[in-house]
Amino acid sequence: MKNKNFDIIIIGGGATGSGIALDAASRGLKTLLLEKNDFSEGTSSRSTKLVHGGVRYLEKAVKQLNKDQFNLVKEGLKERSRLLKNAPHLCSKLTLITPIYKWWELPYMFVGLSLYDFVSGTKGLGRSGIISKSKMLKKFPVIKKDGLVGGVKYYDGSFNDSRLTISLLQTARKHGADCRNYNEVIAFKYDDNQKVIGVEVLDKINNEKKLYEGTSIINAAGVFADKVNELDEQKAKKMLDLSSGIHIILDKKYLPSKEGLMIPKTEDGRVLFILPWMGKCLVGTTDDPTTLSAHPEVKENDVEYILRHLEIYFDLKIDKSEILAQWCGIRPLVAPDENADTSSIVREHEIRENKSGLISIIGGKWTTYRKMAEQLVDFVYKSQNMKKEKCRTKKLKLIGSKKLDVNYVSNKVDINTNEYLISQYGDKIDEVLSSVEKIEYLKEGEPYTNAEVIYTINEEFVKKPMDYLVRRCNVALIDKKVSIEILEKVLQIMKIELSWSEEQTIKEKEEALSLLNNSI
Repeated sequence: MKNKNFDIIIIGGGATGSGIALDAASRGLKTLLLEKNDFSEGTSSRSTKLVHGGVRYLEKAVKQLNKDQFNLVKEGLKERSRLLKNAPHLCSKLTLITPIYKWWELPYMFVGLSLYDFVSGTKGLGRSGIISKSKMLKKFPVIKKDGLVGGVKYYDGSFNDSRLTISLLQTARKHGADCRNYNEVIAFKYDDNQKVIGVEVLDKINNEKKLYEGTSIINAAGVFADKVNELDEQKAKKMLDLSSGIHIILDKKYLPSKEGLMIPKTEDGRVLFILPWMGKCLVGTTDDPTTLSAHPEVKENDVEYILRHLEIYFDLKIDKSEILAQWCGIRPLVAPDENADTSSIVREHEIRENKSGLISIIGGKWTTYRKMAEQLVDFVYKSQNMKKEKCRTKKLKLIGSKKLDVNYVSNKVDINTNEYLISQYGDKIDEVLSSVEKIEYLKEGEPYTNAEVIYTINEEFVKKPMDYLVRRCNVALIDKKVSIEILEKVLQIMKIELSWSEEQTIKEKEEALSLLNNSI
């Protein structure tokens, strides 16, 4: 592609950037999205997998009479409803239960969660309720029995973050957007008035430099937004405070129910979730100030923190060797004017414009990605004095959901693989399975096939083994051992499909193993 002129060039292929690409393209804007690594490789694939308004934000809103916190919850609940309708193959209703060990906490929690229902209004997913001790023990056999009074249940949403990013990008591409991973913006191009009019890009796969021109350039680089901003203004004021959070994956025996647990207050006043996800038990998260890293490492003290709290609420002692996978993500929080604990920052977003015309969008959270994108594109129309086209994403069904039949059964694969493919690819299951003449499993007893690998290469921007293992099939996020066991077969398929040399294949294997054995 030569120097094409775009209406909008977006830097960053995570939740925010992908949402902007879809919003802009669906309104008819000529759109280019550039991501320096793989799509959703950073924060956007390392969330707690919840689509929510934020129960803890509501508690703070009430206690502190904080209108900003309250509005954030209300907006999140509205967007939660839209997301569950627009991508039902990737998003679903989830029952969350809080175990109660003191009698006085039962009415307190029930009233608080009933307020959450009230704020949800017509967008609510169900009414909160009190659960007896006997039912709690039946649902969660390993929960600590001593002192258990009962529980309080409420409803929120669960989703697959990295898969949602791909669905957004596929839908954006269908509307004409050009979406490119492994394309790093290394400099900006300016006109005679020092207004930014383009980007110089390094294609990291082909090791080529390219120049793209655009009317509006958007910095939606998430945790790397400050780095992108510094390409435009060397002494730019810091926009973000960074906070890290880890998650661990355990066997489903620790959470045999399809319902999750919310621990409302840890030893340092945080919220801990124990959730069913992809047939496993996901536990997280922590919240600590951190520094920027492309592959943040999981710290031992954070793992010990989570295991310590599990021992408080479970009657089983969990050994570190039982952890199937673990990962760390970095939250891009809008920096406050004064130094503050990152756990107390309101996770609202902001849109800022430099003197050069570079537009940055920072902060926010997954649940409100669509609203953030809508506001950003509205801002672009206003800044360019263009006649605004109406936003079309409120009711726009994403790729994979348009003809979704959750009861569909393919005769090409076993029932477990069928269920897995529908949960990941929705109504594209037949397209996935039609990618090969003969379906071969990558490992006996696991749902991953050669057809899925080839489909993700052809249709889902896969360029490297970790793109598939982490962010398309998610195996590396739920079982590191299995991901290492199937790596060789994935490499051999990619070698043929992407015409790799033996030398390139060895290099890709070394890179993948390094990440799998350290930090994905």
